[in-house]
Amino acid sequence: MTQLPLLPGATLGVMGGGQLGRMFVHAAQSMGYFTAVLDPDASSPAGRVSHHHVQADYLDAQGLAELARLCDAVTTEFENVPAPALAQLATRLPVTPAAEAVAIAQDRTSEKAHFTRLGVPCAPYAVIDSDADVAQVPDSLLPGILKTARLGYDGKGQVRVKTRAELAAGWAQLQRATCVLEQMLPLAAECSVIVARGRDGQMVHFPVQHNLHRDGILAVTTVHDDVLPAAQSAQAVAAARAIAEGLAYVGVLCVEFFVLQDGRLVVNEIAPRPHNSGHYSLNACDVSQFELQVRTLTGLPLVAPRQHSPTIMLNLLGELWFDANGVRSSTSDTPVAPPWDQVLALPGAHLHLYGKLKAARARKMGHLNITGATVETVRATALQAAALLGIAAF
Repeated sequence: MTQLPLLPGATLGVMGGGQLGRMFVHAAQSMGYFTAVLDPDASSPAGRVSHHHVQADYLDAQGLAELARLCDAVTTEFENVPAPALAQLATRLPVTPAAEAVAIAQDRTSEKAHFTRLGVPCAPYAVIDSDADVAQVPDSLLPGILKTARLGYDGKGQVRVKTRAELAAGWAQLQRATCVLEQMLPLAAECSVIVARGRDGQMVHFPVQHNLHRDGILAVTTVHDDVLPAAQSAQAVAAARAIAEGLAYVGVLCVEFFVLQDGRLVVNEIAPRPHNSGHYSLNACDVSQFELQVRTLTGLPLVAPRQHSPTIMLNLLGELWFDANGVRSSTSDTPVAPPWDQVLALPGAHLHLYGKLKAARARKMGHLNITGATVETVRATALQAAALLGIAAF
């Protein structure tokens, strides 16, 4: 097995070639590491910038063997990489996060059970796996949100239901897959906490991030000292650290929370990887979430990240490429580049595009970080950028 720490000059692998893999690759390369990506897409964003691209399915034995041959350690960039593939790689070299932790994050029933074991509050729920389960759902869980236990993300695999009849119809709509029915709670806000934990148990975290979602997809993240009351922030950080500790987690982990109207905080879900809501760290912190991913993978010391600027992150979806003269067109099939020159004329604007070759609606194409000296300045600039891009105000 590879000796740790792995110093610059080693080769680090990532399962998955999307934008998170691309930003991991950039971080690793800036620190002096070589990189390899396994992804079936010949034009994957991470594969196109990595030293090596193994073009193979995530369960392809030859592809996994080639990745193991090239690399000294391997991580993952999205939670739906098959856990058995990570377990297979772990027999040959260090892999973070571990397959067991990823498997829990891949299944909402296992995830909820983990929260319950730890005593971390989550929304009241029931597992739906049969007609009998549908019939026995407590009245208190309606209205609720029916979510597939596996493979749901960005609002996909979810149906809102108000009655038992809608519950039965919703389960049929979701192909009668194993689901979790969560009670619909009165939300005041959503937030997340990103932690990084090393093999030695050392743990650091980023500040609490306030998140705004639209159509189930993260739209805006705001991070500054008073983004939530201090007591709520402390509770969120403590819960995120407890979840990571309970998993014996190694790597970067995002924990998403609901803030209820009565002030209570409940955990929503975990993501065993860097997260969209942490992209601001590339410009607003002295250490980014991707550098911490490199450090946890290689066994390098973890340093607590310091946020040096208030920040707002705007998610850039493919809709922005179909905006004609400031009026969004829902019918045009010809993408047009947004006015990046005008956006980049704004002070504190940092553009990150992911190298995706084709824009598509609801596809994450990039993000824009706005930093500045004060919260008021950052918000004003972010609203200017949003107006230029055709993003709804927030």
